[in-house]
Amino acid sequence: MNQPTKKKKVTIKDVAKHAKSSMSTVSMVVNGKGYVSDIKRKEVLGAIRQLGYVPSAPARSLASNRTNNIGFILRESHFTLSEPFYTRIFLGAEFEAKNQNYYVLLATVADDYEREADTPRLLKERNVDGIIIAGKVNSELLMEVEDSGIPFVLVDYQYKSYPSITIDNRNGSIEAVRYLMEKGHKDIAFLGSDIRHPSISDRLEGYQLAMLKAGHQDTKSMTFIDEDKSPTLQTGFDLGMRILGGKRKPTAVFCANDALALGLIKYAKQKKLKIPEDLAVVGFDDVEGGKFSTPQLTTVRVFKEQMGELALRLLAELLDDIPTLNSKFERSNHMLTVPAELIIRESA
Repeated sequence: MNQPTKKKKVTIKDVAKHAKSSMSTVSMVVNGKGYVSDIKRKEVLGAIRQLGYVPSAPARSLASNRTNNIGFILRESHFTLSEPFYTRIFLGAEFEAKNQNYYVLLATVADDYEREADTPRLLKERNVDGIIIAGKVNSELLMEVEDSGIPFVLVDYQYKSYPSITIDNRNGSIEAVRYLMEKGHKDIAFLGSDIRHPSISDRLEGYQLAMLKAGHQDTKSMTFIDEDKSPTLQTGFDLGMRILGGKRKPTAVFCANDALALGLIKYAKQKKLKIPEDLAVVGFDDVEGGKFSTPQLTTVRVFKEQMGELALRLLAELLDDIPTLNSKFERSNHMLTVPAELIIRESA
């Protein structure tokens, strides 16, 4: 029985011969470096297509002095929380990385991060061209990344004037509170935690602005925040005791995220309250769990995959503007704000 003939791997030399060009010219076309005339570029690209030439990642890296790796860093608690907010951002970055010919290396860091002791391997070994940092992280990590000189982009967080992808939290919150007012609610409470996170504080500010504009001066008595806890289901359940156990009971609650909202709904249902008849609840983020809760959660949608995609794209553009990887990454005022959208379901 005849063995199938193994197909010979096409080399850069084969492409050069087919395009009647030099190997250095083919290399410049493949790596996007140096000047090549439009006519010659078309000839080389045509030869690459006809021959099915696929340049190896190591070869591209050597030619461009890059690793083609992008680091993606987030806190362990953000990765393990039940609501997959940051994992959706990671997926968006991963999808765009394929389009940009990058590989994404994921690293999680402890909430109580200590410099050097908890330094991620990708930062120690410097085997990435750039880094995406998602969510709130310890300032020690931010300073360490800053000192490394490796370009980085922040997602859902801000640090000095470094590039970031943020959410239009204020306007999203204002829209949610206005919707509750249009439904006839006046006693609208705010439920939140980890208020030092910029997104959470912006959502509180949006709530306050909407209430004040409607003539409600006293928002403090209707604001329920646990500053020491993360915005989880358990925190929402625990805060439900405070919200519904006081003398002044709200008819509606705007929650800083969906996990808090779902926790609150669980507590309210244990107290035999009907949602939304007795208590209307609105969340923020639009995580998958809200679509399948009973009742389905009214929320403010955050385009999480798009944020990851934009972060990767912005970082790739910054890398292309840097002459050498050894140069110190200069601060930039690049800041992209992704709009938020109110999604009306059953809970309000």
